[in-house]
Amino acid sequence: MEKIKLVLIGGGTGLSVLARGLRDYNIDITTIVTVADDGGSTGKIRNEMNIPAPGDIRNVISALSEAEPMLEELFKYRFQENQIEGHSLGNLLIAALTNITDDFGHAVKELSRILNIKGRVIPSTNASVQLNAVMEDGEIVYGESNIPKQNKKIKHVFLEPKHVQPMSEALDALSEADLIVLGPGSLYTSVISNLCVEGIAEAVINSEAPKLYVTNVMTQPGETNNYTAHDHIKAIHDHVGKEFIDYAICNEETFNQGVLDRYEKENASPVKNDKAQLDKAGIKVFSHDNLVEISSEHYVRHNNKVLSKMIYEIALDTTETIKFKRK
Repeated sequence: MEKIKLVLIGGGTGLSVLARGLRDYNIDITTIVTVADDGGSTGKIRNEMNIPAPGDIRNVISALSEAEPMLEELFKYRFQENQIEGHSLGNLLIAALTNITDDFGHAVKELSRILNIKGRVIPSTNASVQLNAVMEDGEIVYGESNIPKQNKKIKHVFLEPKHVQPMSEALDALSEADLIVLGPGSLYTSVISNLCVEGIAEAVINSEAPKLYVTNVMTQPGETNNYTAHDHIKAIHDHVGKEFIDYAICNEETFNQGVLDRYEKENASPVKNDKAQLDKAGIKVFSHDNLVEISSEHYVRHNNKVLSKMIYEIALDTTETIKFKRK
């Protein structure tokens, strides 16, 4: 029986964690990953070799790998700061394969094959790009890692160079998808940065697949201060110039004072599930009593088992063809 084709769009920790959770389901997973990161080992390699940022790619490959656990650990291993300038071995392998193949996209494919990943990892573009932001006060901030540091409201983000081509595999995956999932993860620097690549947003909009946005549990300091769930989606729609998101997964749980105090110190707060506004926009909202986990240190995160199952169930329910009928 043909598998459901799920396409995930994002970057950072959010995408890799979600990909790991979905790996156990009998589905066809394709991840379209941002390459605009400019911090740490990733930034050094990107600047020195003029290749797309490998860090988020590395994390998703690792999450989808079915290789031996020790090989996965080796891939994620990061040298100390005085050892090869703090690079992770995975980043170095991607950089080496890029030199060998003379093509970043081909290097990602080869490493995916070596690590026997379940699914596909596709960079949104094969070019080295920089993500910049225009703030509401008109200031332009250059570089992905610098954007949150300004602690200002973002008007919009854009890539430099502006006219970079998307990976053809990414466009094909979007056109063939049964469900497209955006997030969770940093709204502007992980999700919208992919949509800034020419052709990606158009392919998402034109795809017949339903589009699902996974809202973050907490706001991100310097990026989404005081944003509601609807604010997140509106920012995405404003960037692409059209409303296209059909569904949203949002948290409805309230948090105790310990959690609120912890995040207030970091200038963050719970993302409000303004369901009435989402309903008005024609967006169907999904939630779950156990969608969020709270650690003993009062940190919150998605319960990845619950989130992955929700996405799988949504994919089944929105795919009407008999070939995907639930057993």
